[in-house]
Amino acid sequence: MSRYRLQPTPAQEKALLEHCAHARFVWNLCVEQEAHYRPGRGRMPGFAGRCRQLTEARADNPWLAAGSVIVQQQALRDHAQAMANFFAGIHKRPTWRKAGRNEGFRIVHLKRADTRRVSRHTGQVRIPKVGWISFWWSRPVPGDTKSCRVTRDTAGRWHVSFAAIPEPVAGPGTGEVVGIDRGVAVSAALSTGELLTTPGLSDRQRARLLRLQRHAARARKGSNRRKRVKLAIAKLRTRETDRRKDWAEKTSTDLARRFDVIRVEDLKIQNMTRSAIGTIDAPGKNVRQKAGLNRSILASAWGLLVRRLEDKAPGRIEKINPAFTSQRCSACGHVDVKSRESQAAFHCTACGYSGNADVNAARNIAAGRAVTARGGFRGTGPVNREPQPVLLST
Repeated sequence: MSRYRLQPTPAQEKALLEHCAHARFVWNLCVEQEAHYRPGRGRMPGFAGRCRQLTEARADNPWLAAGSVIVQQQALRDHAQAMANFFAGIHKRPTWRKAGRNEGFRIVHLKRADTRRVSRHTGQVRIPKVGWISFWWSRPVPGDTKSCRVTRDTAGRWHVSFAAIPEPVAGPGTGEVVGIDRGVAVSAALSTGELLTTPGLSDRQRARLLRLQRHAARARKGSNRRKRVKLAIAKLRTRETDRRKDWAEKTSTDLARRFDVIRVEDLKIQNMTRSAIGTIDAPGKNVRQKAGLNRSILASAWGLLVRRLEDKAPGRIEKINPAFTSQRCSACGHVDVKSRESQAAFHCTACGYSGNADVNAARNIAAGRAVTARGGFRGTGPVNREPQPVLLST
């Protein structure tokens, strides 16, 4: 997806918000319909059946008919795809959408004439029922795109994303291999000895965020003051998110260009960041400490980095079992928990090798072997098992 910053006028922003409201209304109707389903009540209507129901709803509700049928139909299609992902075990069941969160809609059947460049840094896209909306021309728009998605984040910024499959990043063709150990103190440690850290908010910005959160806690719900404070918090949060995404994009591109094979740990991040609060009968322990660890893991962009690597270097990403990679000596292969003296220090109790603990783990990952519980070694293979040709740089 190629994303661009939209610059709508106040009148256009009002029309875009109406599109978002219609898409949210149709989505929530689908969620409600799924919630009332019970065995024996007949088959749940599919996309075609719900399109017929949408036609009837538009005939009975003039405010819904005033909106774009394309926006509303694509909300139905998005829900159908979400349900398919749920039954396939990819995502959770679709839930209700709330105003102000995940606002957006999708447009299909785009033509080349629906986008144009009007100046050096300005382009325009045509949105049904809205007209031409300007956006920041940060890079060329893909010419073969057939659909786009308009979104609004919590900070009030509008973006348009054009669906396009980017070309993979070509590797050097030298057979170079790198291992990546992901952590909290060091976001990504490479087997080459490089230590990479995800950028975040500055100390001054973090202090301001803390003050704003205290103001929000004291403000009355529904008041204008609370809305202003929440918007200020959202702007700081989006700035932190933008920096994290920018770091992941630049780092993944650099690694895809420098190395032919990239090996990472096969981490179950969703399980690792699950809450430890437990239940009433069996409450969890160290819940606050675990919550802080979860925030640190998510702020390190573990999953985003690997996902972008898989997109830019398909067939060249290998995942290995992370068992004992931090306790194994990359020099002699000896495994001992006492060798990991601290978070950053590793000293082998067998051969005396000393070095950075994260770099040592990254070198074990680069070797492509994971130590099993019985002391043997287990190899790994690429995520895409089909043979992939090595892309040579031009």
